[in-house]
Amino acid sequence: MGFLLHASLSSPSPSTPKSNTAANNLASPRPVIILPGLGNNSKDYHGLVMTLQSYNIPSVVVKVSRIDWLRNAYGLADPNYWKGTLKPRPILDWYLKRVEDAIIESKQLQQGDQKLSLIGHSAGGWLARVFMEEFNSSDVSLLLTLGSPHLPSPKDTSGVLDQTRGLLDYVEKYCKPAVYSLDLKYICIAGRYIQGSRFDVKSTETGESTLRTWFIGQGYKQVCGRADVWGDGVVPEVSAHLKGALNITYDGIYHSPVGSDDTGRPWYGSPLVVDKWVHHLLC
Repeated sequence: MGFLLHASLSSPSPSTPKSNTAANNLASPRPVIILPGLGNNSKDYHGLVMTLQSYNIPSVVVKVSRIDWLRNAYGLADPNYWKGTLKPRPILDWYLKRVEDAIIESKQLQQGDQKLSLIGHSAGGWLARVFMEEFNSSDVSLLLTLGSPHLPSPKDTSGVLDQTRGLLDYVEKYCKPAVYSLDLKYICIAGRYIQGSRFDVKSTETGESTLRTWFIGQGYKQVCGRADVWGDGVVPEVSAHLKGALNITYDGIYHSPVGSDDTGRPWYGSPLVVDKWVHHLLC
């Protein structure tokens, strides 16, 4: 069984105020490794790094550029891509090696036998799970995912194409299940920014708003099999949670740092939102 919390940005924050953070935490916070999502680059997370720094939390972003993601095109030459049975390795070895490099870099930030926290945004969340399965992850005590599509898309739904071509099937089958224990914690955060809608040819509703929810809904459908669900604009809420993890949903949260606005359209890493979940990095 997992746990599910639902919160609004207007609700009182459970985190420790910044001014009291140092006083209430005798030990220095664990270093954090930030794993970028598909199509993002390291610079997209500069704001998040600065926000974490304000809580005295040191962090390292996995070094990724947007052009790096073109490496995934090598998967087109793999017959498993066309069969929908693609495996993360060797296609994603380049990314996993960057994660390993970031962890080595973070060693300089560790104090004594400190553990590490991983923050995976979007695809970075399930890539973190692959890394923890394939590499030495004994130093990791927390995996916190932000809008990560953890679950494979349904196979029996008309009009749905597995965009990962089998990668998430592999993750679900071979990666260890999520846990929330003393030694290792999985925390999965989802956002409810906009609800999608199904395309209805008989509908008399028109306008930019309706077209937008139809478009968003089609994106949701490719991920979870349904269009009329809530999500962060890219990943449906239901897909961003894992059985066995501490699952949290925040209202009004947009998926990506690209196109976000810290006040009008905050994303998971905006200061106001980080204040809601940062306490998990401090305990």
